[in-house]
Amino acid sequence: MTDRKPDVLKSQPPLLYPPYASTRLRAPQQPLIQLPARYSDLTQPVYGHLPLRPSDSDLTRQCPGGEPQGERIIVTGRVVDEDGRPQPNVLIEVWQANAAGRYRHVVDTHPAPIDPYFLGAGRAETDSDGRYRFTTIKPGAYPWRNHPNAWRPAHIHFSIFGRSFQTRLVTQMYFPGDPLQPFDPMLLSLPSDRARERLISKFDLDITQPEWALGYVFDIVLRGDNATPWEERA
Repeated sequence: MTDRKPDVLKSQPPLLYPPYASTRLRAPQQPLIQLPARYSDLTQPVYGHLPLRPSDSDLTRQCPGGEPQGERIIVTGRVVDEDGRPQPNVLIEVWQANAAGRYRHVVDTHPAPIDPYFLGAGRAETDSDGRYRFTTIKPGAYPWRNHPNAWRPAHIHFSIFGRSFQTRLVTQMYFPGDPLQPFDPMLLSLPSDRARERLISKFDLDITQPEWALGYVFDIVLRGDNATPWEERA
């Protein structure tokens, strides 16, 4: 039997990638420690303290009194395994900057306006076909001081949960045609153009709603040679 592990790893970023400066601090320098199963295994999905609500997946409707500024978009796709089988009841969390490129977080001091009607975070659960759907605002680019004149391309962070904390996977979704992508160390840390393309969503006119929102498709493959690149992996 041929060991296919090397092919799978060709699509994943290294834990230590010096051009992406913060990996020098986050990458493990010592052998990993195996935690006892009782510390992480759960018998059901973890959906936080509150049940999922319809408004959780519509980031444009979370703040009463007004609507967020920016280009409204719909992001949808399917979560599948290596054989294309849908993965239902998967919890997906997203977080992102607003249209001006600023996160609603205390550590973000970028001098761009904070949108009082945009929280920048949401969550959804996949249906029986493995499909999810978010309505949000297209995020703006922002400086991040990794290197001289460093700017992050527009992107949305994705966190995918299975039935325990051990199954959490984190990735990012980019937008087609962004001129900042060739300069982004996070995207460049991936070892091939093919792997990088898996993180770039596709514009879809069928999903686009007339006079309302542009539509993008971002499918997520959990494992296998065509797996979505993940920020962290076992």
